[in-house]
Parts: sequence; structure tokens; C-alpha cells
Amino acid sequence: MRRKAAAKRKVLPDPKHGSELLSKFINHVMRHGKKAIAEGIVYEALEIAFDKVKHAKASDKKSHQEESESGEGNGSGSMTAAVSVLELLDAVLENIRPSVEVKSRRVGGSTYQVPVEVNGIRGTTLAMRWLVEAASGRSEKSMMRKLAAEIVDAYHNRGTAVKKRDDTHRMAKANQAFAHYRW
Repeated sequence: MRRKAAAKRKVLPDPKHGSELLSKFINHVMRHGKKAIAEGIVYEALEIAFDKVKHAKASDKKSHQEESESGEGNGSGSMTAAVSVLELLDAVLENIRPSVEVKSRRVGGSTYQVPVEVNGIRGTTLAMRWLVEAASGRSEKSMMRKLAAEIVDAYHNRGTAVKKRDDTHRMAKANQAFAHYRW
């Protein structure tokens, strides 16, 4: 018989932006209790990614204006203003967050991969974990640059972390026949 679930601990907001989500992300990046180093990595990576996204949006807006002036544009100038660092992180995690996953379920001697919906907290945790794993697997020089590049890729719905989400969804879709074993 299982014991009761562990109580959820309250995470203190990060010192720079006052965000609990960012604080949790810093904790995911942290290794061996070195929080100050993790904070530096995350803050710098978010600044680099924010500048790249802002620069990309500015160049998109510029090329869109040039198309409009030449008469080739479709007239839908729906480019939003540059997002803040926290909005960037939230958008990235939203792009990576899975909606379904598979869990092993043993029924009558056989093990089935049963698709189940992911709740919000677990989805965010998986998104953070996948983002950090994908970043550490990249080939850039420092973790700061790796994380920044993966954040930019995830913002544009590409990259290893987004591929991991797509693979998880594909696996759940393939095992949809076992959904009646859900508990």
C-alpha cells in the first residue's frame, strides 16, 4: 500500500524578477547545490535568447514592411511587441509542455503503455527537464550559450525539447487502443 504523497514545498521567487517559475527553472539547471552559478547561467541565457528573439522579430517586421511597400504583403501586420524575459520563458515552456504521456500499466501479466493526460504542474516540470537536457546535449561552448540556443529554438517550435514533446504525443497516439486501462 502506498503512503501519502509528499507535501509540495513553496519555492521562493527568484531575486531578480520575482518569479516562482523562473526560480524553479533555476533549480532545474542547478548542479551540486551551486545555485549562484545556475542563476548566472539562466539569467545570461535568457538575456541572450531575448536579444535574439527581439532581433529576429525586428528583422521580420522590417522585411514585412518592405513587402507591404512593394505591394506583395497580405496586409496582416500582426507582429506583436517584443516580449519580456519572463514572457519568453513562459512561451518556451508552453511550446514544450506535453498534454498527454504514456504510463506503464500491468494488466494480467502484460505491461501496456497507457496514454494519460498530463496535469499542469507535471507538464511544466517535464518541459523544464526536457529543456535543460536538450540544452546540455548541444554542441555550443558554454551552458549559457547552449541554453540560450535551445530557448530560441523552442520559441520557434523547433529543437530537441520540442521533438521530445512530439515523440511523447506520438507515443500516446500510437497506444490509444489501451486507453481503456486508464486508472
